[in-house]
Amino acid sequence: QLQLVESGGGLVQPGGSLRLSCAASGFTLDDYAIGWFRQAPGKEREGVSCVSSNGFITSYADSVKGRFTISKDNAENTVYLQINSLEPEDTAVYYCAARELRFRMCMLSASLYDYWGQGTQVTVSS
Repeated sequence: QLQLVESGGGLVQPGGSLRLSCAASGFTLDDYAIGWFRQAPGKEREGVSCVSSNGFITSYADSVKGRFTISKDNAENTVYLQINSLEPEDTAVYYCAARELRFRMCMLSASLYDYWGQGTQVTVSS
């Protein structure tokens, strides 16, 4: 059974950091592009970052460039999202998603992904 499990969320003060993990089971990430998305209460789901199947192509939303870093460890079958300089506006549930895509590209559109995790809550507050 194909499954994605996010972890690493929590409560952090403004300016702090977190590392989110997206662990895959039931399939290998070698042939999958992975995206990270977030959804705050009352807002639409927003794509924040993605990485290609080979891990070499990445993309970021303008709102997180310079603060978020995505990485893919195919040996661990896990994708990470390092989040630095957290702001209250980053508060949301963060989801990872997968799509089988062997091309050297990735997408920030949620509608293009087929498999989703359950999400992990990130709260930025003093």
